Amino acid sequence: MPEPATEETPLVGDLWIGAWIAAFAVGFLVWGLILWAVIAYRRRNDQLPKQTRFNIPIEFLYTVAPLFIIAPLFYFTADHQDQITDTSAEPDIVVNVIGQQWSWTFNYVDEDVHEVGTINDRPTLYLPIGQTVRFDLESPDVIHSFWIPSFYMKQDVIPGHPNSFQVTPDREGTYTGRCAELCGAYHQSMLFTVEVVSEQEYQDQMDGLREAGQTGLIDPPIRGAYSDVPLNEDEGGEQ
Repeated sequence: MPEPATEETPLVGDLWIGAWIAAFAVGFLVWGLILWAVIAYRRRNDQLPKQTRFNIPIEFLYTVAPLFIIAPLFYFTADHQDQITDTSAEPDIVVNVIGQQWSWTFNYVDEDVHEVGTINDRPTLYLPIGQTVRFDLESPDVIHSFWIPSFYMKQDVIPGHPNSFQVTPDREGTYTGRCAELCGAYHQSMLFTVEVVSEQEYQDQMDGLREAGQTGLIDPPIRGAYSDVPLNEDEGGEQ
């Protein structure tokens, strides 16, 4: 897995590792029982083994044992999910993310500036270290998926159904983001860069967007309006 870059990533990482440990434990148990049955009850002579129609203790075990396996997995998954998806805390920064065929638009709501990406001009998302960021996700065309692997977080971007989540970046660096939902002919081009920087550098970048005239917030575009690629039936869309 990528090196974690937010305060929330340990929750996801611990759950992922725990699920693998549980899977291997159950797997070894099942493989061991199968091997034991093959060896212990292998055919030794021509005598027909005793035929039974049911075995209440065994059937009870088969019913109850999975519950003891699934219940802890369900509990920890639900508990971690509630913590990861909790957006009740007031964020320091709000970024409105628009996913459109086939790039991304980032509206920095608190700064009243924006950056519009295209297929030929990959956008960069700037985030200050140590500050909680809420991403508000929306799409004007098809389902996309906003994914930053080093944040251990992926959220669908669904037309007519806004989604949101919060993270607190805790490691400066450059990270890759992408769309994780097949969304048309140029899905593979829906890439963006994430820069986790100091607060001063973040403010410098916001000032740079203002100086470039990228002020105000962009509404979700008409389908394909910012893609720099003609959208027609042969390319996975319609005029």
